Amino acid sequence: MYCDPAIAHSQTTPWVEYSQNQISPSVAQLSDIHPDDWAFQALQSLANEYECIIGYPDGSYKGDRPLSRYEFAAALSACTVRLNEHFIRDNINSDDWATLQRLQKDFATELATINQQVDDLEARTATLTAQQFSPTTKFEGEVIFALAGVGGNSRVDDRDKSIDNNIIFGERVRLELNTSFNGSDRLRIRLQSRDIPEFEDATGTQMANLGFDGTTEGNIELDRLDYETHIGERASVVLSLVGGGLGDYASTVNPLFSGSGDGAISLFARENPIRRQGSVPGIGLTYELTDDILLELGYIARGATDPEVGITQSPYAAIAQATIEPTDFAQLSLTYVRSFNGMDTGTSSALASDPFDDDSDAIIANSFGAEASVNVSPNFTIGGRVGYIQAIAKDLKDDPQADLFTWAVLLGWKDLAGEGNLLGVVAGQPLRVTQNQYGDRESDATLHLETFYRWQINDNIAITPGFLLLLHPENNASNDPIYVGTIRTTLSF
Repeated sequence: MYCDPAIAHSQTTPWVEYSQNQISPSVAQLSDIHPDDWAFQALQSLANEYECIIGYPDGSYKGDRPLSRYEFAAALSACTVRLNEHFIRDNINSDDWATLQRLQKDFATELATINQQVDDLEARTATLTAQQFSPTTKFEGEVIFALAGVGGNSRVDDRDKSIDNNIIFGERVRLELNTSFNGSDRLRIRLQSRDIPEFEDATGTQMANLGFDGTTEGNIELDRLDYETHIGERASVVLSLVGGGLGDYASTVNPLFSGSGDGAISLFARENPIRRQGSVPGIGLTYELTDDILLELGYIARGATDPEVGITQSPYAAIAQATIEPTDFAQLSLTYVRSFNGMDTGTSSALASDPFDDDSDAIIANSFGAEASVNVSPNFTIGGRVGYIQAIAKDLKDDPQADLFTWAVLLGWKDLAGEGNLLGVVAGQPLRVTQNQYGDRESDATLHLETFYRWQINDNIAITPGFLLLLHPENNASNDPIYVGTIRTTLSF
């Protein structure tokens, strides 16, 4: 017969207080239940007939010893629950039902005690489950080794100077501490050291920059400090104090290309340039309107900690994005950005970074973007994006306006020639000034062509050779092509 030893053996015969109107229980009410007792045999008969007791879980009970009244009551309780199931209750005969009712009456006290203890145990278990989380810190790290070089006939900012074609070898090291205090939040602290030169210095254009370059000049810097927590079931908020940008507050529908350590090799290919305006500190809010629609808001102000400018006078940028998943294989995002003195995205021509020739100190920009991805097959994805910026110089006569445009097409093949591998192809146009009421416009357009192949050796090591070709760099057909090649090795732990 089945009973739970943890419950049954935890019981002792209840202490009975004597008074003038109370007598002690009878000997029968305190005695063990022997295999030859009527109660034992009656319950055994029910068990054999209806398979309502499956025996001790560990097989330790062989019917060779008496059971305490609480052990017996535990077995009776299990049998009762089983017999009360619909398909058995409708088929039990009247004699067996009468036997069960008599057993329940004879052991009513013990059954009540066991049921109460089960309820208490379930309540304690629920409490422990709800409160079992304790503050936890996880340590993560990433190391990038990059062999890279750039080539071309001459610099775009001075055609009389040639491009330094030397091959460089650099590294980037990131150590990250992720701490959770309640299981639904995260405090992120990331330290970084890096020494990978920006190819803008060698070519004269930001368009040649890699997506993982930069230098800390041999020092270790605090690269990220932010805190994210959930508000209810559908909302979350993140407060960023150090590191990151506006794009961190809005998800991408083309995540295969966005990672600096495992995505595209260039800065332009990683995300829509309109999302690269401004810098932290800032705050972001994410809210799931429905299971298929995600709303994301963010605001950053570079000088928020400076008492002389504060939040309102500082260069700032605000983003609002709706991400829609109409089907299981397609996603679409619509983005709006409003910025103040934050148009230098680090990916465009010098004129696109400041279309008013450095004469304006109050540039308001309204930016609009759309991005989509379609999973043609489980392993093949087609993505695309467009971006438009309307820039207005509020401190110049007649508030002149400049219009800028960018686009890109992205193709990704996952698990190509091995699990975890990725072949990526990107073709696009960095930001270009298409109309300008104040100064120059760019009649030519740069064509950005990029391909990379991430070879995932194992869970911790990936090697990514990549190649970038810029035709008409700086949106000028007179400029010679620029070539960028790299082999990026990423170690994560």
